[in-house]
Amino acid sequence: MRLLVKFSAIFTVVFGIGVAIIGALTYRMLEDGAHAQVLAQAQLMMQAMSSVRKYTTVQLLPLLEKEEDRTQTFLPQTVPGYAATENFGYLRAQFPDYSYKEASLNPTNPRDRAVDWEADLIGAFRNDGKLLQLSGERDSATGRSLFFAKPLRATPPCLKCHSTPDAAPKPMLARYGSSNGFGWKDGDVIAAQVISLPLSVPLEIARAEFRTVLVYLVLIFLGSLAVLNAVLYFTIAKPAARLSDMANRISLGDLDVPELPVKGGDEIADLAGAFNRMRRSLVTAMKIIGDN
Repeated sequence: MRLLVKFSAIFTVVFGIGVAIIGALTYRMLEDGAHAQVLAQAQLMMQAMSSVRKYTTVQLLPLLEKEEDRTQTFLPQTVPGYAATENFGYLRAQFPDYSYKEASLNPTNPRDRAVDWEADLIGAFRNDGKLLQLSGERDSATGRSLFFAKPLRATPPCLKCHSTPDAAPKPMLARYGSSNGFGWKDGDVIAAQVISLPLSVPLEIARAEFRTVLVYLVLIFLGSLAVLNAVLYFTIAKPAARLSDMANRISLGDLDVPELPVKGGDEIADLAGAFNRMRRSLVTAMKIIGDN
């Protein structure tokens, strides 16, 4: 195998391994970035829903309570969870793959009843009082999604309606019944705020960016290989070929071979100088033998 071919093969293997490692790290970085972006978006939406809950409690509830007393009816708009869920519903009109739910094992409103994986989140919050949030991935009907959850705990204002059916307003009992949404205790985790966002779009963007980076890496690799081959050809392969040709001609008795140019101070130049000295010594020796 020619020297240049050997070097090209070595460089191809080394650069190929380097490109593979850089590609894997880049893909992981882009994928982690996509996850972080979606998680940050989920945290922002969670904060927005918490703000809706607080706005409902601080500003709407005092106004609507008067209306409830006047009409002897129950207005679900006074419930912070109802207000947050309805508010997010308008967002889902534009982003149907996004979801928000205040999942509960014992909800007043049946639509808030937790499914299996949501029940697991509530259980985790109940088992660890210091756990303030959870996030992860799950398969949904629309593909891979990321969820972000925070616990909801019962507070004294909640117990005015949810301690026992006897303490609940009659209009609320007329609307939702007396079977669910009671027995809450102060400080207990009674639900989990859960936001789910799709991962398909940001992951596809990350994959497109990865493909672009990979193309650039391959182009850089090919360009570097071409430059290295050119450098090796002119600095090693071509001088080595001249030395080989000189040695062959001398071995065949051709002593009229011109000396090789010696340029620089590297090993190739030293080798060329050694061949020139060998040639001169051989020519001198042949002349002495001829004269004798």
